[in-house]
Amino acid sequence: MAKPVKRISTHVLDVSRGKPASNLPVRLERQEAGEWRLLQSASTDQDGRCSQLLPGELPPGWYRLVFDTAHYFDRQEIVGLYPIVEVTFQVREGETQFHIPLLLSAHGYTTYRGS
Repeated sequence: MAKPVKRISTHVLDVSRGKPASNLPVRLERQEAGEWRLLQSASTDQDGRCSQLLPGELPPGWYRLVFDTAHYFDRQEIVGLYPIVEVTFQVREGETQFHIPLLLSAHGYTTYRGS
């Protein structure tokens, strides 16, 4: 029997400032019948982390993290290019955890599967 996903986390670093992106709103959503359903919302902590976004165990499927970068940059009086960053990923049978870091600046971003 496959183990269900038990942890989804993220870490957001503002590379233009060289600091963690604290107090950045993040949502975890799951695609169901072609629609996105909110599972959990949080904000990054002082270290730019959300250590557990998972409201329970997740079955395989399509998920996304939605980062409200407009809120983050507005507080700094910076006009950014991307008001929302969405990272869609697939949970497959047998996967138990996901760590999805986001490297962010006002005019670009990158992400990868962390450990």
